[in-house]
Amino acid sequence: IRKAKELGVTIIGPATVGGIKPGCFRIGNTGGALDNIIASKLYRAGSVAYVARSGGLSNELNNIISQHTNGVYEGVPIGGDRFPGTTFMDHLMRYQKNPQVKMLVLLGEVGGVEEYQVCNAMKAGLITKPLVALCTGTCANAFSYEVQFGHAGACAHGQEETAAAKNKALKASGAVVPETFNEMGLCIRRTYSQLVKAGVIVEKEEPEPPQVPIDYKWARKLGLIRKPSSFMSSISDERGEELIYGGVKLSQVFEQKLGLGGVLGLLWFRRKLPSYFCSFIEMVLMVTADHGPAVSGAHNTIVAARAGKDLVSSLCSGLLTIGPRFGGALDDAAKKFCWAHDNGLLPEEFVTTMRKRKELIPGIGHKVKSLENPDKRVEIIKNFAMKEFKHTPLLDYALRVQAVTTRKKSNLILNVDGCIAVCFVDLLRNCGAFAREEADEYVANGTLNGLFVLGRSIGFIGHFIDQKRLKQTLYRHPHDDIWIVPFDQDIQ
Repeated sequence: IRKAKELGVTIIGPATVGGIKPGCFRIGNTGGALDNIIASKLYRAGSVAYVARSGGLSNELNNIISQHTNGVYEGVPIGGDRFPGTTFMDHLMRYQKNPQVKMLVLLGEVGGVEEYQVCNAMKAGLITKPLVALCTGTCANAFSYEVQFGHAGACAHGQEETAAAKNKALKASGAVVPETFNEMGLCIRRTYSQLVKAGVIVEKEEPEPPQVPIDYKWARKLGLIRKPSSFMSSISDERGEELIYGGVKLSQVFEQKLGLGGVLGLLWFRRKLPSYFCSFIEMVLMVTADHGPAVSGAHNTIVAARAGKDLVSSLCSGLLTIGPRFGGALDDAAKKFCWAHDNGLLPEEFVTTMRKRKELIPGIGHKVKSLENPDKRVEIIKNFAMKEFKHTPLLDYALRVQAVTTRKKSNLILNVDGCIAVCFVDLLRNCGAFAREEADEYVANGTLNGLFVLGRSIGFIGHFIDQKRLKQTLYRHPHDDIWIVPFDQDIQ
C-alpha cells in the first residue's frame, strides 16, 4: 500500500467487486448486468459520488441514487477487509476536490474506526460538500456477545467500533444520517433537492438510454435467440430473393457488365473495382491459364487423370504442386520487391543483398526466355500496366532490377510471375480503392497466389479433359529416363 501511494496508484480491495465511473468505465462486476446498468442510469455521469464497504450494497446504492438524484458520478466499494487498500477518506477527499461531484454518500458498517477520520475531516472543514452517511450493523447491539458479520472487518472490538456509535459521531459532525437503511433513499432525495433548490446542481434533460441487447443466456433461456454462429462470412448472401455478391445483386452484375474481373473484385475484395483493374485480372487469368503439359502441375494432373482419377482429384493433384518452386513465386516476388522498394534499396543494393544471403530473387530469371528472346506474356502485361495504370512505381523498380541482373546473364529477366506480382501490387496501392494497409494485407494473405491458382485451374482442367478425350491409359515412367543409383555408390 505504501509503494502504491509512492507511485500514485490507487488500490481497490483486495476484497471488492471493483468500482464504476458512469459513462467511462467500470472495474470488475460493479453495476451488475447490462440491464441493471441501464436501470441505474450508469451509462452517464450524475452528481453524486459514493464510497462503501460492501460490494453488494454498493449496487443497492447505485439503484437508490439513480431513483432519488440525477445519478452516480463515481462509486467505489473498498471491500470489507480489516485493512483495505484504500480508505473512505482517500475517496471522499478525491470527490471533495472534484468540481463535478456535488454530493457525497458514505456507507460504512460495524467494525473499524475509519468513519471517525471522516468525522474529523468534516469538523476541520476538509469535507464541505453535503454528506449522507450510514454505518450498517446496528443490530449487533441486540446480542450480548461479539458478533462477526460477513466481512473480515465487520466485527466491533469495542464500543467505538459499533455502528450506533459511529452513526452518532457522523451525525454530530454534520453528516445526514438516516435512522435505518430503508430511509437512505429519502435522506439522499432531501439533500439532493436542497442542492437543486440552491442552484448548486442544475438538472439536465435525461438523455436517451443506449439500446443494450438482452443478456444472451437469459434470451436463449426465453427462446428469443438461437445459438452463436459457427463461423462468419461477409462476401455473399443467398437468403433473399436474389443471390448477392459483395453487396451487389446478381442481376446487377450482369446489367452493369462487371464481368469475371468484377465478380472476383466483389468476392475477393468486397468492392467494385475500376474497369482497368477488372481487365487486368482477366488478363492475368488468361496468361496464367496454362504453360504446357511439361510443368509439374500439369504433369501431375495428367498422371492422375491417366490413373483413372476423377476431375476434382486430378485437379487437386496438380494444384498441390503449387508452392515456392512452382507458381508460388508470385507471392514471394511481391513481398521481396516490396521490401526492397519500400526500404529505399537501390536496385544494385537489392541484388547485392540477395546475393550475400545466397537467395534467388523471386520473379527474376527464365530457363528459355531472355533479353534476346523476350517472353510475350511479360510484354503484354507490362505494356497494359504502363498504358492503363495510374502509377507503376514497383514495376519501374523491377525493370531497373532487371537491368542490373541481365548484365550478368541475359536470361535473368523479369519473368511472368514477377511482372504479374509487381503490377498487381501497383494496382492495389494506387488504384484508389484500397488503403495502403489494406493493399499490403492482401499481398501478405496470399491473394497473388490465388490468382495463379484460379488461372492455372483452367489449364489443369483442360489437361484432364484432354487425357480423357484421348483415352490415355495408365502412365508409367520409362526406365531409360530414371537413373537407379548403385547401392554401393556414394551419392554425395
